[in-house]
Amino acid sequence: MNDSIVVTALDARANFGKLLRRVEEEGRSLVIEKRGSPRAVLLSIRDYVRLAVPEPEVLQAIRKESIRKRTTKLSTTQIDRIVKAARRSKRR
Repeated sequence: MNDSIVVTALDARANFGKLLRRVEEEGRSLVIEKRGSPRAVLLSIRDYVRLAVPEPEVLQAIRKESIRKRTTKLSTTQIDRIVKAARRSKRR
């Protein structure tokens, strides 16, 4: 995770939509304070999943290779086509 955004509970309540977009777009966490004390954290779903269910080593290797080859922006349809093509070639 990158640097956290720190806001008061009142600011979080008043600007929740805007802060939610920042968390998602910037990949940052949001620390919500009440009376100067951290009370909660808002994470992007990607960060939450990464923390809740760590990737097995093989998935980490695949992710790194995907980033290296710049294929991280493939759509689900494109991924399905690649998998089907790989399965067809494997049968031959």
